[in-house]
Amino acid sequence: MKILANDGISKSGITTLENAGFEVITTKVAQEQVANYINTNDIQVILVRSATKVKQDIIDACPGLKIIGRGGVGMDNIDVEYARSKGIHVINTPASSSESVAELVFAHLFSGVRFLHDANRNMPLEGDTNFNGLKKAYANGLELRGKTIGIIGFGRIGQAVAKLALGIGMKVIAVDKYINEAVIRVDFYNGQFINVDIITEPFEDVLKHSDFITLHVPAQDGYVLDKAQFKMMKNEVGIVNCARGGVINEVALLEAIENGKVLFAGLDVFENEPTPEVQILMQPKISLTPHIGAATLEAQDRIGTELAEQIISLLKNK
Repeated sequence: MKILANDGISKSGITTLENAGFEVITTKVAQEQVANYINTNDIQVILVRSATKVKQDIIDACPGLKIIGRGGVGMDNIDVEYARSKGIHVINTPASSSESVAELVFAHLFSGVRFLHDANRNMPLEGDTNFNGLKKAYANGLELRGKTIGIIGFGRIGQAVAKLALGIGMKVIAVDKYINEAVIRVDFYNGQFINVDIITEPFEDVLKHSDFITLHVPAQDGYVLDKAQFKMMKNEVGIVNCARGGVINEVALLEAIENGKVLFAGLDVFENEPTPEVQILMQPKISLTPHIGAATLEAQDRIGTELAEQIISLLKNK
């Protein structure tokens, strides 16, 4: 039985699948050739990340498909309900990348409060001629400890963010449509731990009371943060989006940065991927990464293994 891992899969995932008798193909097939490749090579399972799209056209053209697997959480690049209506299993790995995404959130937060993203742009250009000027420009940093972080979306990733925030002494408030309360367990290296109960709050309260806001929601029909929401926030708030492009109105974000409402932003995802707007890319108060939230060796290893175990369970253990 053949599996096409079109956006790649970890070595541990390949090994697990091969040991179970599957053939894993890691050839990168262009989007417009995916359906033809699946049919020509008798592929029964396709695995994707965020690059390859598996929409209705491919589903209709490939009657031999049994499983569509997404390495990661969001599945907006897959027609999930349509695939399931055709009897195709659709799987993802929601538990595998939470910590990696949460750590990237804090990479952007630390970068924003200490101007690291801008310093890393300017030091190579001016560090030898304007050292004292840059030192003065970046002199007004902030500490995260003691500040309030507002988490919009309090699922696995949101809760992983909360753990890190609690660990560095931040106050955590959160909002979620479906979760009213969560117990956040913060583990320490020596086996000790603490449990912290967090009761979610109304959306408007989170906007009004947060020093920093981070989003962890799936793709939406409209914006989660638009002009009206920015107006509710504290002045000089920090914004991070490592969730999905399109949940923040980027035009409104740029306006909020320019008028001082938003102190900085950290973006890992964009409305127009893979070609983000130049105004976003050139804004010195935005810390930028190219959709790498789950791109750690540890997360990819877990993702590959979790996908493999689900495939084996569905196709071998009937």
